[in-house]
Amino acid sequence: MEVTSDAHRKSGRTAAFFDVDNTVVRGASAFHLARGLWQRDYFTFSDIVRFGWATANYTLFGESKEQLDHVREHGLEIIKGWSVAEMTAVGEEVYDELLAMRIFPGTKAIIDSHLARGHEVWLVTASPIEIGRMIARRLGATGALGTEAEHVGGYYTGKLNGGFLHGDLKATRIRELAERTGIDLARSHAYGDSLNDVPMLEAVGKPCPINPDPRMRKLARDRGWPVREFRKRSKSGRRGIVKSSITGAAWVTIQVGRGIRAAIRTALRLPRRRGHADESKDL
Repeated sequence: MEVTSDAHRKSGRTAAFFDVDNTVVRGASAFHLARGLWQRDYFTFSDIVRFGWATANYTLFGESKEQLDHVREHGLEIIKGWSVAEMTAVGEEVYDELLAMRIFPGTKAIIDSHLARGHEVWLVTASPIEIGRMIARRLGATGALGTEAEHVGGYYTGKLNGGFLHGDLKATRIRELAERTGIDLARSHAYGDSLNDVPMLEAVGKPCPINPDPRMRKLARDRGWPVREFRKRSKSGRRGIVKSSITGAAWVTIQVGRGIRAAIRTALRLPRRRGHADESKDL
C-alpha cells in the first residue's frame, strides 16, 4: 500500500541537503577529479586546461547554465567508454590526495551537527553520482543525489540518465526523495552557494547559503536568509577568492608549460642522438 503524504509528514523526519562545490568542497569537485585523472594520464593537456579555465570562472563569477552545460557535454564526451568501477576507484584515490584537504571545516561541523541530532544528510551535486556517493560516505552522510551518466555493461555510454543535476532539477529530486522516504521538507535544511541552488533552498523550510557568490549574497540579504562564510576573506572582499582562482590557473599553466618544455626537449634530443650515432658509425 502506498504511503500518503500526510503519513510522511507525521513521521517528522528531518534532513539537511548540501550542495557540494564551494559549499562542502573548496572549488569544483569535477576539476579536482579531472586533475587526478590527468595525473594518471586519462586526460590530455587541453582537457585539463579547459577544466582549469572553467574552475577559475566558476570561482570568480559563480555558476552559469551555459558554463555547466559546456562542462557536462565535454565531460560526457571524455568518459565515454570508461569503466564505472575504474571511475569509482580513481575517485577514492583523488579524495585522499586532493579532496580531503579541501573540505571546509565549518561545513563539516554543520554536517556533523545535523547527524548528531539524528537528521539525515544528503549531498546534492551536479558531479557524477558515483563521486557524490563516495564523498557522502567519507563524510558519514546519509547519501547523495547526483548526475547519473548512463552505463551499459559497466561502461559509460556518453549519455545521461535524466538531466544534469542543477537548478530546478535539484529541487525536483529532493521533493521526490522526500515523498519516497517521508522527509518533512518544512522542517528540513538546505545549503548552497550560487543562484543555481535557489530552487533547492526554496524547497525547504530552513535555507542557509554557505560561501555565497555575489548574486546569492544579495538574494540572501533581500530574503533575510542567514549566511555562513567559511572562506578566508581579506579586507578587500573577493581578493582571497581571486587569489585562489589565480593560483588554480597558475597551477594549470605551470603543468602545461612543463609538459610542453619536456616534449620540446625530447624532440630536440632525438635528432642529436641520431647524429651522435651516425658520427660513431663514421668513426
